[in-house]
Amino acid sequence: MDFKKHIRVIHDFPQPGIRFKDITTLLQNGEVYKAAIKQLLEQLKEKEIDLIVGPEARGFVVGAPLAYEMGIGFIPVRKKGKLPGETIEETYGLEYGKDTLSIHQDAIKPGQKILIADDLLATGGTVAATKRLVEKLQGEVVAAAFLIELAYLQGREQLKDLEVISLVKYE
Repeated sequence: MDFKKHIRVIHDFPQPGIRFKDITTLLQNGEVYKAAIKQLLEQLKEKEIDLIVGPEARGFVVGAPLAYEMGIGFIPVRKKGKLPGETIEETYGLEYGKDTLSIHQDAIKPGQKILIADDLLATGGTVAATKRLVEKLQGEVVAAAFLIELAYLQGREQLKDLEVISLVKYE
């Protein structure tokens, strides 16, 4: 299936010069959404994965259905202050400032094999920060899976030691 046909491109959002890749048009079509998750599952079937970690918020709409279909747990990574209980944090750089992600400190046991799932790989900052959180908890990130990869932003460079799976690439 050509998933690109189901992704709306919005010009000059959130600022001039940006061509925003909007997955809501893919998500609202149940048949296409299901096919996207199914295709990611197919690419992951040979991997040994104990848990899936997904960063807020669109990582939830990719990671949770993958975890459900695989019969494994899903761990949300949220913005600072959004998770109750004891958490650990990771601050990372954005184009215009910094952001902080958090995860429950008891979410991952040492040695568990983790897949990071998100909607989009752009510069790789969010995924690299998520990977560092998993590693702080002594989990082993085995791969990262995305609906979309903006290859021209070279996000894979931050994930050199990690297998990256993406359904759609924009060169």
